[in-house]
Amino acid sequence: MDYRTLGRSGCAVSAYCLGTMTFGQETDEKLAHAQLDRFVEVGGTFVDTADVYAGGESEHIIGHWIASRPTEVTDRIVLATKGRFPTADDPNGAGLSSRHLTRALDASLTRLGVDAIDLYQAHAWDPVTPLDETLRAMDSFVRAGKIRYYGFSNFVGWQLTKAVHRARELGLVEPVTLQPQYNLLVREIEWEIVPAARDAGLGLLPWSPLGGGWLTGKYRRDQRPTGATRLGEDPGRGMEAWDRRGTERTWNVIDAVQRVAEDRGVSMAEVALAWVTDRPGVTSTILGARTLEQLDVNLAAADLRLTAEETAALDEASDPGAPDYPYGELGIGQRDRTL
Repeated sequence: MDYRTLGRSGCAVSAYCLGTMTFGQETDEKLAHAQLDRFVEVGGTFVDTADVYAGGESEHIIGHWIASRPTEVTDRIVLATKGRFPTADDPNGAGLSSRHLTRALDASLTRLGVDAIDLYQAHAWDPVTPLDETLRAMDSFVRAGKIRYYGFSNFVGWQLTKAVHRARELGLVEPVTLQPQYNLLVREIEWEIVPAARDAGLGLLPWSPLGGGWLTGKYRRDQRPTGATRLGEDPGRGMEAWDRRGTERTWNVIDAVQRVAEDRGVSMAEVALAWVTDRPGVTSTILGARTLEQLDVNLAAADLRLTAEETAALDEASDPGAPDYPYGELGIGQRDRTL
């Protein structure tokens, strides 16, 4: 397992992060604890959750694991959680206001059974709360010792840039990370969001690196999924819905991943994970698994390094096709400077 600093901070984390959205919903406590144990066994140190995962049950399960394991094990864990989405039937039960974030953070600390959160993340932009209020709240949490660092999730480029520069203007503690969706099927963030994050010195924490399971090879062209898979149980599920994501480009990307996997004698999941983990600006890739077997397959990616030729082939197949302006050839031509 490799280790990288958490954005511009000096805190080191494993290059793969255990995501726990399935805990308490698709993965019961016993299996969740087995996943945490396995993750630590192979050198994993970074665990990510959120207050809304399974209605707070994910945090409870992690808290029970921390309380039941030796301190020399749990002290290695860099723990991340998030706040923003509704946690109560209350006009102030959601958002990035100081009031909601303060209550949300205190509730997360209680469920996790810890004195401080290593990385506290704004789960999404809040168009209602003034940005200064959110930044001052995060700053106060750091200074009070409730959190050590903070970051954002699902912010777009201008939101991220505005937040970073506003924190500097106000003399507040600055964010260190951004958690976006990023995988071979979702590369549009490379047009604005990735450059904005790298310019600000923020580390990227990609979620859904396997495209909701599409990049594992579990689905087949012209065969609508059935059975015990996410899309088999719910074909219209979220961003990875069958009718939304099952495009010709998607199948071309899957074919390219399969070719590399077969040539290397590894799983398609390992190839897709290795690709995103080695992208510029990435600090740690968030793994999500229902079962211990799925987690083991994903963790095997820690030992895989793609060649330049393999990466180029995957880049070509997954090119999202930027419009000519401002991200495509016409835009690049205007931005280039030749002396």
